Amino acid sequence: MARARPKAVTLTDAAAARMREIMDGADGKYVGVRIGVKKGGCAGMEYVMDYASEAGPLDEVVEDNGIRILIDPKAILFLLGTEIDYVTDKLSQRFVFNNPNQTDACGCGESVTLTPAQMDA
Repeated sequence: MARARPKAVTLTDAAAARMREIMDGADGKYVGVRIGVKKGGCAGMEYVMDYASEAGPLDEVVEDNGIRILIDPKAILFLLGTEIDYVTDKLSQRFVFNNPNQTDACGCGESVTLTPAQMDA
């Protein structure tokens, strides 16, 4: 029997519940949540999340906790092993990326330094 391939990204129960709530309230028909990274911020990269209206031919598609996640192919090596959580503090609510590929973050927490995951040969 073949071993199941590990998911590139996982969601905590809190993150899945919040994404489901957002998707249920969205204006429009979406197939899932698109995540990726872009250059920006003082640490070099920023996480991005948006509605996905369709899957791209090279997107990595992950189903976790009832949520369909589409990962930009240019971001996959930066996101491998990431757990996405949703945290509520006294003064804020936000998605948090617990990413093993993150090597640094800026003081405000809006941008990060990432190194691509090393693929085992």
